[in-house]
Amino acid sequence: MNWRTVSSLIPMTADRSLIARLAAHESWANTTDPSARTAPARRAMLDRFERQVDPDGVLSPAERARRAGHARKAHCARLALRSAQARRKPPDVADGSGRPNRPGEDQPQ
Repeated sequence: MNWRTVSSLIPMTADRSLIARLAAHESWANTTDPSARTAPARRAMLDRFERQVDPDGVLSPAERARRAGHARKAHCARLALRSAQARRKPPDVADGSGRPNRPGEDQPQ
């Protein structure tokens, strides 16, 4: 039974994340060369940083690559900083249940 048949048996809204994960694993299981499959995305990401540091295309290829490498590292460091800040932020919990406090819900007395 494949995931398409399974998805018709269960409500999509409740299990769509699991169905998507299943489909992704099946897709990667059938991929002969994962590196070749992701090469266009990697190239697009590197091109983005090269355009960021040299929008007019006036730098030498070596200098553009050097600056793009630093721009990529700065981007990753910025993501790491935001992630660390989010992990340090205390959870917004109304009671001891571990669930977030949602507006409009009755608060325990």
